[in-house]
Amino acid sequence: MPEPGPESDDGASPHIRIQGPASAETLVYLPGVHGDWTLIAAFARALADSVRLVQITYPRTLSWSVADYAHHIENTLAEHGIRTGWLLGESFGSQIVWEIVSTERFRAKGVILAGGFAQHPFPFMARVATRLVGRSSFWVLTAAFRAYVTVSRARFRRSPETLACLDEFLARRTQRDCLALQHRLALVAGNDPRSKARCAKMPVFGLTGFWDPIVPWYPARTWLRRNCPGLQGHRVIYKADHNVLGTAPDAAATQVLKWMIKRPETDPGKRNG
Repeated sequence: MPEPGPESDDGASPHIRIQGPASAETLVYLPGVHGDWTLIAAFARALADSVRLVQITYPRTLSWSVADYAHHIENTLAEHGIRTGWLLGESFGSQIVWEIVSTERFRAKGVILAGGFAQHPFPFMARVATRLVGRSSFWVLTAAFRAYVTVSRARFRRSPETLACLDEFLARRTQRDCLALQHRLALVAGNDPRSKARCAKMPVFGLTGFWDPIVPWYPARTWLRRNCPGLQGHRVIYKADHNVLGTAPDAAATQVLKWMIKRPETDPGKRNG
């Protein structure tokens, strides 16, 4: 892929938008490598006003470390008076979650991983994905994103919220955005937050789709069960894929609300399917 042009977000801050009443429990959503909220519209609708959903969009930086992401997100949340709540880390976002809970600048009441993990169960997969993106032309990547949107229009034809966001999703996939995505993949490949996951003191829950070749859920869940003492529950949604919040929004929202509001005592060894 060519070098980035003049468009640069290295000095920018994360952008947030807030849905739901200020009096409700706060849920901070940290997206995957795509970096924005364009794939969770139906999930946000399913949550309705049950929580105050804080949605993060990352800047298109090519220089931040995972710790930098956490630091800037904590600063942005503090600027908006948000200093405590639940963290919802989707895929790459789970790496930032572990960093935030280790610094304790933001007081996390609980953690929910959506297609998330400690260290990626197969780091070489992330390295291969990084190389594939780096060696692909912007035209090829754009064609892949267009194909994804075409399939999504058929899959989510009964979800007007998702359909309305697909054009925005595609429009945001600029050349700089693809370079930022490649950078985030490289961060996943090199990041190892396992010591932070072992020390997590708050309740931790996992949510994943069954059809997930990107982050295979079985080894990710097995490690968490054996090494993360905070893990209180894990659910596999069998009709969903890696984007579990987007492909099973109603089931995902129902489960997230149960964990946040009812907080059942769940045996980490019990399979919640």
